[in-house]
Amino acid sequence: MQTSLAAFIRDTEEGREAEAILRACVHCGFCTATCPTYQLVGDELDGPRGRIYLIKQVLEGAPATTKTRDHLDRCLTCRACETTCPSGVRYGRLADIGRHVVETQVPRTGGDRLLRWALRTVLPRPALFGPLLSAARALRPVLPSTLALKVPPLRAAGARPAPRHARRMLVLEGCVQPSIAPGINAAATRVLDRLGVSLVVASSAGCCGAVTHHLNAHEAALDQIRRNIDAWWPSIEGGAEAIVTTASGCGAMVKDYGALLAGDPAYAMRAARVTTLSRDLSEVVAAELSRPGAARPPRPAPGRRVAFHAPCTLQHALRLRGQVESMLAELGLEPTDVPDAHLCCGSAGTYSILQPELSGQLLAQKVAALESGAPQSILTANIGCLGHLQTGCDLPVEHWIEAVDRLWPEADAPRGQGLPAQ
Repeated sequence: MQTSLAAFIRDTEEGREAEAILRACVHCGFCTATCPTYQLVGDELDGPRGRIYLIKQVLEGAPATTKTRDHLDRCLTCRACETTCPSGVRYGRLADIGRHVVETQVPRTGGDRLLRWALRTVLPRPALFGPLLSAARALRPVLPSTLALKVPPLRAAGARPAPRHARRMLVLEGCVQPSIAPGINAAATRVLDRLGVSLVVASSAGCCGAVTHHLNAHEAALDQIRRNIDAWWPSIEGGAEAIVTTASGCGAMVKDYGALLAGDPAYAMRAARVTTLSRDLSEVVAAELSRPGAARPPRPAPGRRVAFHAPCTLQHALRLRGQVESMLAELGLEPTDVPDAHLCCGSAGTYSILQPELSGQLLAQKVAALESGAPQSILTANIGCLGHLQTGCDLPVEHWIEAVDRLWPEADAPRGQGLPAQ
């Protein structure tokens, strides 16, 4: 694709990056076949190819409009188009750049602006989000049904074993996950403890930065990223083998740390190292189970059918398609076939709040696909997907590591209390 970027962005780092991405696009349109919003709306401008043209026009100097912003807002950034694209177009990064420029030219006002400010203020801060969620749980019986559905029930975490192994890995606690589903990281800690690895927490680390970044507060997101790098660095220098993310959305963000801070001389080297060490939980558990003599749980009774929802960040951003399903089958569970497994569930970070109509349609389609194989439960790998799916179906929904943890007899559960810290 030929480009002629406007002076305001041409010689900037983002401009050079955007130009390289635009030039990789060959207009083929294969991306539209796997775009969830294009399939729902049928408008070329609500598909990746149309949005690329909109971004190109703005970067070449055409004035952005509210319609431009609306079409970009309706994008889930699921990155299914990247999996499909034969030319390797980095659409997700281009969308981040384009949205930031468009929002600068067409600032948000009123309730839209306030809602986005509230989301990026509350969600990344467990000290704010946790008490608000507790209050919502207490009020759940009297809340309107549509709102009550979005308030997840309290889930017990179970004990975490204290660090006891020579092999240690860092684990990102996350921002909303400890309040919504504290059992996820606890189960991950127990499973890896059985496999000879201790997960430890850098207590001063916080939100990965994804929510803030995708809501176009880029500088604030970079500050969150730098804080995490500072928090992890002593453990990295001390020999931590990996930085484990139990939410694939966080994992996709951490994998981008090196690229996002490549132009920061104070952090570029360390950010690149963090990217190298970043591992999704599924990669770590699969590798440890494959070691000779690794502890394995007893195989469950036949007929334990589960449907696995592969989050977009797992399959399209991290490119880990089929790994969890294969591991579950190897451990004796029975993953069902899920039609159109590449499509988004509609959660997409804050998308379910900002675009409830489209998100609801995608949720209904996804639940129907997951339930089509008559599973006993639904498993996933991202806290946003987990919470969203719970609002649309009656089956239990949990993280896959919680199901794996229960494969071991309760008597074999590692004992311990509290949060393992560095």
